Amino acid sequence: MDFIEGEYIYINKPYRMSSFGALAYVRTRVSRKIGVRRVKMGHAGTLDPLATGVLILCTGKKTKEIERLQLHDKEYTATLQLGATTPSYDMEHEVNATYPTAHITRELIDRVLADFAGEIQQVPPSYSAVKIGGDRAYKLKRKGETIELQPKTVRIDEIEVTDFDAEKMLLSIRVVCGKGTYIRALARDIGRALDSGAYLTALCRTRVGNVRIEDCLTLDDLPHWLDKLNEECCRKGE
Repeated sequence: MDFIEGEYIYINKPYRMSSFGALAYVRTRVSRKIGVRRVKMGHAGTLDPLATGVLILCTGKKTKEIERLQLHDKEYTATLQLGATTPSYDMEHEVNATYPTAHITRELIDRVLADFAGEIQQVPPSYSAVKIGGDRAYKLKRKGETIELQPKTVRIDEIEVTDFDAEKMLLSIRVVCGKGTYIRALARDIGRALDSGAYLTALCRTRVGNVRIEDCLTLDDLPHWLDKLNEECCRKGE
């Protein structure tokens, strides 16, 4: 592989690591392996630190493909805690409100989810990387500023229940969606549509375009993968 000319590297981003942190980790080790100070590298689509899953890294001239790759549809699996919310709609923050859940049934959930299929209006989470006057929304929010984000049109191609624990009020779903969809915002809106609340307890991006999580390296796999590539190159050079 020619990382200077341009390659794709598919990573399964670990929990509690930022997308940039994962990129920096890989870039450092790739640069060291091929003997350059800093190989050019970018990623095609940010994952929240508390999310895991497919992160496509592009090197060299392949970084020009980032915008195109971000247009690909994406698949997620998510678990929602019903009956409560947090400021970020995930577990980055503590629960700030609780809501009734006695009325929530599987039948109600199925009816509500059906309304989210297709093009919908979605307001991004306040704790997000959306820019407001050049500043990231989450940075303004952490400073205590009040912010108001505008709704945008996003596309949900598929949404289905994969599990529902009525005792714990834990709802697991699979979502296939287009560019710009926030699954945290989807959890928030599902909670509201159920006349309750919801936040994410788990989120995994299982596919981007044709790249599936099974195709991805873990960061623990990376050194062995790079060593194997080096051995293959040496054999070809013999």
